[in-house]
Amino acid sequence: MQVYLDNSATTRVFDSVKDACVRVMTQDYGNPSSLHYKGVESEKYLKEAREIIAKSLKAKLQEIIFTSGGTESNNMAIIGTALAHRRTGNHIITSTIEHASVYNVFGFLEEQGFRVSYVPVDEFGHLRQDILEQTIDDDTILVSCMYVNNEIGSVNPIAEIGALIKRKNPKTLFHVDAIQAYGKCKIVPKNMNIDLLSVSAHKIHGPKGVGFLYIKDGTKIRPIIYGGGQQKGMRSGTDNVPGIAGMACAVQEIYTEHEEKISRLYELKEYFISMLSKLSDVYVNGLTGRDSAPHIISVSFAGVRSEVLLHALEDKGICVSSGSACSSNHPAVSGTLKGIGVKKELLDSTLRFSLSVFTTKEELDYTIETLKELLPFYRRYTRH
Repeated sequence: MQVYLDNSATTRVFDSVKDACVRVMTQDYGNPSSLHYKGVESEKYLKEAREIIAKSLKAKLQEIIFTSGGTESNNMAIIGTALAHRRTGNHIITSTIEHASVYNVFGFLEEQGFRVSYVPVDEFGHLRQDILEQTIDDDTILVSCMYVNNEIGSVNPIAEIGALIKRKNPKTLFHVDAIQAYGKCKIVPKNMNIDLLSVSAHKIHGPKGVGFLYIKDGTKIRPIIYGGGQQKGMRSGTDNVPGIAGMACAVQEIYTEHEEKISRLYELKEYFISMLSKLSDVYVNGLTGRDSAPHIISVSFAGVRSEVLLHALEDKGICVSSGSACSSNHPAVSGTLKGIGVKKELLDSTLRFSLSVFTTKEELDYTIETLKELLPFYRRYTRH
């Protein structure tokens, strides 16, 4: 049996997405900047995609900029904002448990002379709003934080944080990394004081290599990619029309009967956690109910190294992760797990299981039975 439980890393595309991408690549393959009919055909896909995405956020068409994915969206939002506002302020804020595509950008800007503050989280992985409020000052131009944490599934109260930021300094811009939240949560930026919002298509059953950045109308931001002036100069380069068309299909499908999809994910998550709780020396990290993300479960297995268990599960046909797929290229102890106070001896014994609309109860049952078989075996070899 093959079981894929690494949907926070990437997802299998919907059939409608595959069909849209193939159609654009093989039939409607014109460059949208071309003036002939093939270009006009291609441009229609971009317009339709903007309409679908804007509708999902109750946003305006001009507020959607297509990118190559979440990393570019985060880089564009943070660097573009910092450069555009440097003359009015030099202070930027983020949390201590951000994704590498945010955290490393702040490190880069710190090297460029920006004053950076890192706000800690509580034991549930929520941004410490009391410390954030103390940290914002007249010089603060940007606050950036994730909506849903990619390792433990904690959900930040984004509307509360947005209101706090604007109350403390109305000029401070608010960027939200919604890469794990979009498609799982209902997001209306204008009601949440969000100025910039990053999304990646391959987290919602769309293609890899495409995403978008929501930029609130009137927000001052500089482009970070220059060239032919596509997308009104905000993001140059020939548009990835097959990817964008596929992303639009994924958005349309994921937000159709959305509440039913999310309820089913929560039911599967609650079932899986109830079964995990029956195993000895197994600990679920962070919140586990409907105040957490519906698709992410972080689990520590005392006495077994995460890398060993990951490959043992893989040998049984089960794909999971030891954390963020991006940071897996550079293995290190998770800053998120340390940030929420996971015991030292469990930091290197933690796996992430992440679900999708394709996940079945039978797959979870098989995973539990496999863990029952593997854990006693590998714990025999634990060094005491």
